[in-house]
Amino acid sequence: MSKHPQDKIDFDFDRQHIWHPYTSMTQALPVFGVSSAKGCELTLEDGRTLIDGTSSWWACVHGYGQEQILAAMQAQLSRLSHVMFGGITHQPAVELSKKLIAMTCEPLTKVFLCDSGSIAVEVALKMALQYWQGRGQPAKQRILTVKHGYHGDTFAAMSVCDPEGGMHGMFGQAVTQQLFAPAPQTQFGEPLRSDDLHAMRALMAGQHHSIAAVILEPVLQGAGGMRCYAPEYLVELRALCDEFDILLVLDEIATGFGRTGKLFAYEHAGIAPDLLCLGKALTGGYISLAATLCSDEVAAGISDSPAGVFMHGPTFMGNPLACAAACASLELINTNRWQAQVSRIEAQLKAELAEAADYPAVKQVRVLGAMGVLEMHQAVNTARLQQQFVDLGVWIRPFANLIYIMPPYVIEEAQLSRLTAAMKHVAQALTANAGQGAEQSTEQGAGFISHG
Repeated sequence: MSKHPQDKIDFDFDRQHIWHPYTSMTQALPVFGVSSAKGCELTLEDGRTLIDGTSSWWACVHGYGQEQILAAMQAQLSRLSHVMFGGITHQPAVELSKKLIAMTCEPLTKVFLCDSGSIAVEVALKMALQYWQGRGQPAKQRILTVKHGYHGDTFAAMSVCDPEGGMHGMFGQAVTQQLFAPAPQTQFGEPLRSDDLHAMRALMAGQHHSIAAVILEPVLQGAGGMRCYAPEYLVELRALCDEFDILLVLDEIATGFGRTGKLFAYEHAGIAPDLLCLGKALTGGYISLAATLCSDEVAAGISDSPAGVFMHGPTFMGNPLACAAACASLELINTNRWQAQVSRIEAQLKAELAEAADYPAVKQVRVLGAMGVLEMHQAVNTARLQQQFVDLGVWIRPFANLIYIMPPYVIEEAQLSRLTAAMKHVAQALTANAGQGAEQSTEQGAGFISHG
């Protein structure tokens, strides 16, 4: 009897014909075949199980096979899996938008439902530019951001990613040249340095007539280095944006829905953005969906622009199946179990990773919410370490000089201990090899985190 096509993975075909994120088609790197997943475990084709330390790039916060989300998707699939959003609406989109407006802060009242995180950023930047056209200031077309940021792989998103150490330098002048201030230097939990926003203020003071918006990741910069910075930086930045008449866009695609210990990372600072980008955990990681929220004022400015409408409309905008998954995911978030879960994860990460700060190969240990990082002194070999982690029974995907985990919120204490033990084991092995030269990554992009 022949097997179902999904029963066995054709690795040779995969290697020869299928792109994977940030990899080469001529120097293929090993991939691991996953046949199923449940809770916090991935089951490989060969029967081994791995504890997932990445939440599938930060998205699968409720774990795999979550019955409430699956039931919502199955019910929606039988009714309406997709319909164009132009001239049509449906209950899952309405329900989801109500939930998002209720969960986020004033003055965010308008919701644009799109395909992925990168597109949510594209939408936010286009909204900012079109807003100023509607307010009679069409010269405000540039975007200001900070270094070490990451906002996605599409062209507008690339333009506000780190211009030096980021992934997109090879595209040169094809990417719009934006304005960059130094990254925040005050670490999370420390008093704000008096000079931390001097360069930001100077850029705004000198060029505010041409600046439409500032965009940054609040409190936690992701693929730019897993850098945690002081919430007070955001307080001062919000005041500067108000002073110089510049919109504030917060990219919470990675940090939203509890990852940093607050429902949204901007809550650490007690501020409100003019536009907010959401994604990843929005659907619990079950299907791609993102959202850009804006204020009444931003929406009115866009509607007053020469076009009279917002000029964006993806084919799969407001997809009913994705909206149903998101509604179920947000129902789980709204039970507030995540608060206790993330608090427990944070405490365990701090306790179990603390000793790694004394390893010679480790530069710094960082923990914030359900995120733990070992920053190494040297770059690591992603492919080699990934194999080592698989051999230890965990799925951890390092990049650059960082070994990090962002586990599902439902992870059990013993499972999390397996992850932290594996991190320390590998870090100790790197310590033993210290002095033999940098562990250079052989992977293009070094396993960076995608926005979709």
